[in-house]
Amino acid sequence: MNIDAWVWWLIGAAGLGIGLVITAMPELGMLAVGAVAAAVVAGLGGHAVMQVAVFAVVSVALIAVVRPIAARHRSQRPQLATGVEALKGKQAVVLERVDGSGGRIKLAGEVWSARALNSELAYEVGQEVDVVDIEGATAIVL
Repeated sequence: MNIDAWVWWLIGAAGLGIGLVITAMPELGMLAVGAVAAAVVAGLGGHAVMQVAVFAVVSVALIAVVRPIAARHRSQRPQLATGVEALKGKQAVVLERVDGSGGRIKLAGEVWSARALNSELAYEVGQEVDVVDIEGATAIVL
């Protein structure tokens, strides 16, 4: 039984796709797309050299173009801060005197324990302070 070249390319693409799912390596997906392109060339009657060339060009082009874009997106921080990250930089009102050892503030409608960033400074009731960091359940204020 003689199997056409395009079938072999599709089998290779399927194998690369399975490898992609198992390893989560996106490069394998790009190689799979290259194998599908080579299968199309084989199906249209292209010679073996042309099939391999199309596979190589498509695969390398995808890796060269898509990989840097994906890496850039992966390294970007989320644009919307959530959780304690969203509280940093917010203003709060002192409810109980805040100094280097502790105190209480009202932050985003909730009462938080707080401590002054500079242990030599103290903030009195009613003063507005800026939250510079959150350590556990304590806001660090300035």
